Amino acid sequence: MTERIRGMKLSDGNRRWWTLGAMCFALFMIMLDNTVVNVALPSIQRDLDTSLSGLEWTINAYTLSFAILLVTGGRLGDIFGRRKMFLFGVVAFALSSLAISFSPNDAWLIAGRALQGIGAAFMMPATLSIISNAFPPEERGKAIGTWAGVSAIALAIGPLFGGFLVEQVDWRAIFYINVPIAVAAVAVTLWSTHESRDDSVERSIDVLGVVLSGVGIGALVLGLVEGNSWGWGSASVLGLFALSAVALVGFVIAERRVRVPMLDFSYFRSVQFLGANLVAFVVSFAMFGMFLFIALYMQNVLRYSPIEAGALFLPSTVMIMIFGPIAGRMADKIGPRPLMTGGLVLVSAALGWQSTIQVDSSYWVLLPAFVIMGVGLALVMSPMSTAAMNAVDRTKAGAASGVLSMSRMVGGTFGVAVIGALTISLGHDELDRIIPSVPTGVRDRLAESLGAGGGGQDLPAALVDASNQAYVYALSYGLLISAAFALAGAVLAWVLIAPKRPAEEETVAEPGFPGAPATGQMAAEAQREPARA
Repeated sequence: MTERIRGMKLSDGNRRWWTLGAMCFALFMIMLDNTVVNVALPSIQRDLDTSLSGLEWTINAYTLSFAILLVTGGRLGDIFGRRKMFLFGVVAFALSSLAISFSPNDAWLIAGRALQGIGAAFMMPATLSIISNAFPPEERGKAIGTWAGVSAIALAIGPLFGGFLVEQVDWRAIFYINVPIAVAAVAVTLWSTHESRDDSVERSIDVLGVVLSGVGIGALVLGLVEGNSWGWGSASVLGLFALSAVALVGFVIAERRVRVPMLDFSYFRSVQFLGANLVAFVVSFAMFGMFLFIALYMQNVLRYSPIEAGALFLPSTVMIMIFGPIAGRMADKIGPRPLMTGGLVLVSAALGWQSTIQVDSSYWVLLPAFVIMGVGLALVMSPMSTAAMNAVDRTKAGAASGVLSMSRMVGGTFGVAVIGALTISLGHDELDRIIPSVPTGVRDRLAESLGAGGGGQDLPAALVDASNQAYVYALSYGLLISAAFALAGAVLAWVLIAPKRPAEEETVAEPGFPGAPATGQMAAEAQREPARA
């Protein structure tokens, strides 16, 4: 494949579009694994005789290693070469996927998932930083629109695709299918993508920063993902949050003193960069919580199969496919602020609509909400990324991309944790109301199971009905809270994102393109001024 590609001629005019294609290949692989594994968990449990804790760590091992190394992966790309770090991540992800497909037990599987997360952490920020360096400002929104559209599509079709592979092939197929995708991404990258790095800093690694950020972010994410099962007031969870706070404060102090910091906090002097990261947190909070708990609702309450439940998300996917690239082009013309604001308003409206669900709701009740949600996400995702990357000098694109990806990851984790906690707490109160005659211990166990979508079908019919009613009641309030959160994000987007078009802001501030004689430092300063306005 590589030899055939090398035989083709490549002009400077289309090189960047081939680069975009390679980045989208890899991004699709990363984001697909965020959702596709959930559908396979029951099959994995049966095949490997895995405990409930083992299933949880199949997800958590990936989430933790991914979250811990995102900022580090972005910064190492800036220092040693973004293409080099991207290729390392792709190869690591593919090899770990292949190893997982041969898992003899759950320990092997969990270790492979942790290695997958490491590969993803090096790929994810590199994809956005490579695109930002390959495209001039006037085309960057269009390119990032395609990039963001691929990300959202992979998240949306993950349950459908995973359900098909699990039912028609085997759960291991969801992992070994990553190998040919990775081969294609490597081949096209080697052929089309130029190397880029931040030549303004020396090539040294901020080891203390890596350790402190890893401990702080890792403890925070672990506390969030285990809060429902360990108890939010337990010593373990409170200890993790305390450790996270100490490590992150230490990280901020250390980064202000080290000569070559892993994260330059001057990025956040740009109000636009800060606003884009806050919006990333908000939209991921709403999106990940909705996708997970609505998927559980459709399977455990409405009794759809995994494939059917995945297919029912297709209206959102189609809207993202249509409006994602359009939003990217519009961001180039009118700026990202109106798109992000309008998109978050639509996301809020969709979540409010979904909060009206009942235990016997027809899919046709949910269909308009899925359509509105897809349009809203499309209008937010690519302009958000464009706003963040246009707010910093493109020599710093790797670290900036890592920070943005981290905001999305932590926001999604918070969304799942908060809605999960609300579901258990409010669901417990509802169970006390509708089945007061059932022993307290049974109600407690039912309430704990609500975080997984219901009490299960092996219980007496009366308890199953009660569990479903409690789950829907609690989820409705969780969706309303997410809707309010998204609406607050719309206000943040309008206040913090610069109203000017990216091309207007960067015409004289973007080094490396015709008519842009400014140095990297001058570019950074020129970009910060409109963000402060």
